[in-house]
Parts: sequence; C-alpha cells; structure tokens
Amino acid sequence: MFRLLLIAATLLLQAPAWGAERILIATGPKQSAQAGIARDIARFVGPAAGLDIKVLTGAGPADSVERLLDVPGVKLALLPSDTAFAFADASRRGDADANRLLAPIRVIAPLYQEPIYLIVRADSPLSFVHDIRDAHINAGPLKSSSALTTITLYRLMFDAPIADDHVSFLDPQEALARLTGDRSVDVVVIVAEQPTELLANMKPEARQFIKLLKFDATAPTAASALRLYDATTVRATSYPNLLDEDLPALSTTLYLVTYGPRRDEDDARLVRFAKAWCQQLPRMQTDGLPLWHEVELAPAELKLDWHYARTAVQEISACSGGTASLPAPTCSQQERVLGLCQ
Repeated sequence: MFRLLLIAATLLLQAPAWGAERILIATGPKQSAQAGIARDIARFVGPAAGLDIKVLTGAGPADSVERLLDVPGVKLALLPSDTAFAFADASRRGDADANRLLAPIRVIAPLYQEPIYLIVRADSPLSFVHDIRDAHINAGPLKSSSALTTITLYRLMFDAPIADDHVSFLDPQEALARLTGDRSVDVVVIVAEQPTELLANMKPEARQFIKLLKFDATAPTAASALRLYDATTVRATSYPNLLDEDLPALSTTLYLVTYGPRRDEDDARLVRFAKAWCQQLPRMQTDGLPLWHEVELAPAELKLDWHYARTAVQEISACSGGTASLPAPTCSQQERVLGLCQ
C-alpha cells in the first residue's frame, strides 16, 4: 500500500502547470475542515508563491507525519498542536522511530482551534472532563486526530493509558449509536472545528439523549491538561439544539508545518511561501472558509515539543509590519548542539 502511495505521489508531481513547482500538502480526511483549509492554501497561497499545491488527504496526524517525511513532494502538512507531544512521549518511552519522524518537522503558522467534544448520555452521572477516568471511551478511528488527542489527554490527566478493555476506535456515528443504544460506550470524543457539522445538525430532541462534558479549570487534573491544551468555549450559538449556555472546554490548535529545510532550494521555497502567506491571508479571510478569521499573522507561543521554521516566521513577522516579535527559541541547549533547531 505504501509503495502504491509513493507511485501515486510521484505521478502527481509530474508536469506541473504553467511551470510552477508542484508540491503536496498532507491533511486529514477528504470531507474534514482541515482538508478544506488545505484546499484554500492551494488555491490562494500556491499561485502567489509560484507553487502548484495538491492536497493529499489521509486518516489523520499519523499519516500526515509519515508522508511529510517519506513521500516525495510532500512539503507541507496540517497537524494538531498535540501531535509533537504525542510523538515525543512515544520516543521518551523507547520508540526510536517516533523521534525520527518528529525531529525534522517545523511550524510555519498556527491556524485555528479545534475544541475537544466529550459526549455522554443525557442521564449519565458524568458532568466534567475529569470524570471520565473509569468510563468506556470511544477515542475515534485509529490514526485520527480524535484518537491521538483522546489518548494523549487521558494520559496527561491520569498519568496512565486508558485500559484496553475501556477504549474503542469506532467512527463517531457508530460510537454515538452504541452510546445511546446498547450503552457499551460511555463517552464519545470528537476533535473538530467549531461549529462541527455532526453536532450542529442534531435535532432539538437530541437533548433527550446526549450532553457535552464541561472542563473544570479548578479540578486536580486541570493543570496537567493545560500544559498541552488550551481552555476554550464551545458557544451555545454553535449548537442551539444541544446547549442553553456556553460550555467551558479544551481545544487543540491546528498548525501548518513543513519538513525542516535541508537545502538552499528548500529555504528559498519557504521564503516564497511565507511572503505569499502574508499577502493572501486577508483574501483567504474574505473568500475562504470562515475558520480563516481565527488566523493571525503574529507568531504565537507554540505547544510542547514544537519549534518554528525560523526562516518562515521571520518573513511573516516582517510582513506584519515588524510589530510582531519572534517567540523566544524553545530549543534546549542540547538540541541546539545537536543541530535539531533552526
């Protein structure tokens, strides 16, 4: 299967239109908001940077990381902000391949927030995120953003993995059917944009069957969760058939990333892309998906185990009028000595 993917990617890179260099951007499933954001990048930023960008969809972060490293032509990817920590944590637990995959990846720009929705039955005794410790949890399909976030958040909060007999990896629709049907699932986790179609399209009678868990910032587990995730608000206006008032929640942030430049041509491409990014962001906010309104040019502090592509962020800072200061380097002294930071 992977060999077929390599062949397909090579064919996609042949015969670029109008002399533009053809590259690929790896992202989540075809119908996801992430894929829509990638298509906007291809549509607006690509031509301005002299790039013919093709979107390569996949199951989620694990696919995107592997493709960014191993598939010819994949120069960009969209990854949730907890991806680096998850891979680094696997590396710290002895998985050498996890570090190989993570080390060269650098952030170009943070994009938008994706709230973590934890759905339970309406009559469930669970009310808060920290109540899920002993629950039967559906994390989402293997390799999906939801699965990665569920496993990582649970480990952060409770310093242990979810027991194998308490976790499932079903798609959200099937998991919700089991939640309210045979009750073999207690919690369904979905990580997605706000509003997300699955919840926004629910009928008013859905309140009789499900509810969303709140994040309690005063809970003993909250500080651990906030090391990696942001406190956010799920707006009642996003889900009027489910919520009477705004709901405190946690979120990830979607990052636009690249494989760390290793050659002069990589660096030159990144400079062109960053300049085009600055030029085209206002147009994407006008003509692209509504989620672009959450994107800012000013570099933001990154989550654990991430590093900026310094060349790109310098260009983006400069084009924002020079008023945005670069975040302080997050590389350790050892990482700098080993050449793992730009």
